[in-house]
Amino acid sequence: MLQIQDQSQRPLTTAHLAQTMSLLLLSNDELHDKVMAELSVNPALELVEDRICPNCRRRLTSPGACPICSLHQTDEGPIVFLSPRESYRSTPPAVQQDTPPDQEPAAPEDLTTYVLQQLSSNINPDDRRLAIYILSSLDEDGFLQDPPAFIARATRSTLSHVDRILQLVSHADPPGLATTGPRQALLVQLDLFPQDSPILQLARCILETFFRELGRREIEKIAANLEVSSNRVREAAAFIHDNLNPYPGRAYWGSGRQPQKGDPNIYHSPDILISHNSSDVSGPLMVEIFAPVSGWLRVNPMFSQAKSKANDNQTEEWTKHIERASLFVKCLQQRNNTMRRLMQSLVTQQSQFILNGDRHLIPITRAKVSKEIGVHESTVSRAVAHKSVALPDGRIIPLSRFFDRSLAIRDRIKEIISNEARPLTDDQIATLLRQEDVCIARRTVAKYRSIEGILPARLRHRKGARTIE
Repeated sequence: MLQIQDQSQRPLTTAHLAQTMSLLLLSNDELHDKVMAELSVNPALELVEDRICPNCRRRLTSPGACPICSLHQTDEGPIVFLSPRESYRSTPPAVQQDTPPDQEPAAPEDLTTYVLQQLSSNINPDDRRLAIYILSSLDEDGFLQDPPAFIARATRSTLSHVDRILQLVSHADPPGLATTGPRQALLVQLDLFPQDSPILQLARCILETFFRELGRREIEKIAANLEVSSNRVREAAAFIHDNLNPYPGRAYWGSGRQPQKGDPNIYHSPDILISHNSSDVSGPLMVEIFAPVSGWLRVNPMFSQAKSKANDNQTEEWTKHIERASLFVKCLQQRNNTMRRLMQSLVTQQSQFILNGDRHLIPITRAKVSKEIGVHESTVSRAVAHKSVALPDGRIIPLSRFFDRSLAIRDRIKEIISNEARPLTDDQIATLLRQEDVCIARRTVAKYRSIEGILPARLRHRKGARTIE
């Protein structure tokens, strides 16, 4: 009997997990649309317009944060709470003065939208939902974080269906997305070249069999094993280096081999606001996580009461509506709770970065945070995706920047170049950084300089400019 009961619980648990994960992926604006759509199709779901704190359910009589949840309960750490207001529009003073309202920079098209537009003619609505799930759960390099079998279970799809969508996504632009790592991404990109080229065939053989040796530049070893000349292997390695990108996600945002122009992370309405306490600027930071709608969601009690008076046909249908509404409310609460725990951890660890700038960012990983708050690493990735944070200085940044391990080093490189008496080469910059106990290679300096849009030394000297226009 216990076994039968356990099996009956399994579909509900899977539905709860899948819906919670899908809600975590959404930004506040997207979640607002999702809530409105659910309200329009489910009569058992009700939006109560009263201003209620989403955390403690107290009725609020004045605008702003809940006076109870925003109280500091301990002497350490930030105050993190769910806000009853929908959003907060924050623009730095300089932008407010210099930029007319009708000329504000628009947020860029995200990677998910960009790829979906390419696939629109090849996929149906069911495919589209699966493609959105896959694209939204990629890491910053464009790789899968979950195996196809997990994706199939979470989305209630067949494994063959998942494999077909992965194939379409991986061959869209930028090619190599939704693969398991750099080698598979490079192999997918090779598919886009004419297959009769001898160099391409040799490059494919090297990637499939001698990928590690290629990374270590063991040209002679590869040539001996393949029984070809060293020059042929060097030619194939040069083809791979010049034409393929091992990190397709970075290629889209301009943080791969090509210099990045401008800042693609421009936001208007943040999902989270970090600020000082108005009554105590030196006190703990206030972290306000905005609600997707004004008011609060619940299962309509009148609808539940009316179900007992309905006939048999209506009872079954109304029961489904009530179960769906209850599941949606629980998943939304779980989403909010995950966001609250995530921000508690991030703001506690990165308070100096928030207050003092990029140089003070502490390198942390999603895996470390996931262990601290007791969730899977992919859950943290979904919670971070498509979210933006307003900082106390007025900047609005992507939440993913809290995990950018290279940010502090890039900021130091910018400072070195801005203060240089004469243009410094990447080797010289790497030497200066090593004197500060920052051990990175010359090519890493070149990559970070490219990400920041800074010209190499010879062009900075020639053009008298420090950054790429």
